[in-house]
Amino acid sequence: MSAPRVVRSVRAVRLGVRSWCAIGLASAIGVIAFFWPFLADPGSTIVAHSQDAPWIFAATIPLVLAVVIAAILDGGMDAKAVAMLGVLAAVIALLRPLGAGMAGIEPIWVILILGARVFGPGFGFALGSLSLVASGLLTGGVGPWLPFQMLAAAWVGLFAGLLPPLRGRREVALLAGYGFLAAFAYGLLLNLWFWPFIAEGTQAAFIAGAPVWDNVGRWFVFTATTSLAFDLPRAVLTSGAIVLIGAPILHALRRAARRAAFEPPVQFEHGEMSAPTAEPRRA
Repeated sequence: MSAPRVVRSVRAVRLGVRSWCAIGLASAIGVIAFFWPFLADPGSTIVAHSQDAPWIFAATIPLVLAVVIAAILDGGMDAKAVAMLGVLAAVIALLRPLGAGMAGIEPIWVILILGARVFGPGFGFALGSLSLVASGLLTGGVGPWLPFQMLAAAWVGLFAGLLPPLRGRREVALLAGYGFLAAFAYGLLLNLWFWPFIAEGTQAAFIAGAPVWDNVGRWFVFTATTSLAFDLPRAVLTSGAIVLIGAPILHALRRAARRAAFEPPVQFEHGEMSAPTAEPRRA
């Protein structure tokens, strides 16, 4: 009787300590970039120059992401992984214009989540950031919002690659649930880059020095009144598409990964393969 087939996850990018430290540093700076309204002291310089804050962070984030991508590439991404990264980033860049201005109809998150699931968290982080900048250049959507989109998409890919190792229907259900939460959280998070200074004079306006939970409530009110009609369809489409076509796409990506042989080849000693002096086994 043959041994049961063991399904192993593929890691197109093997992250070392340096790469994880770079990702952690970028994420820490990203948290500050997104959540500075809740973290800043009312009398601080950043609050006094809140109109300039998005531009400062927009200039900083690409530099940080460049360092992270360089660390990932230097740490364990070979030519085959780079080629796969380029192909999937191109697919995402071409898909994004299909949903431009259509109430959150964005199929790109399906490819990002499934690609990160198959090829690992490092690949997902790189794919999220690079595909968003490529699509921004393709569609002309370049502005102070783009670095925030790159970082948020990188996080979506990173955590998709860190999900528990399941297979079959449970895996599809896990990815569909994650897709719903991630797509919704992406829109919620992106509101933070402009909300503190665009809703002045309304009940959803950011108030410097107010209790944190008060401003959190205003943030959710702003989201519900301005972007919920985009965020919810994005989440529903992403989870629904993963349920419908996730399994065949996962199969195709894993087949491509096996053919690319990202993992180091397994080598056997001659003595482990056969024993010339051993007697044949009897039934």
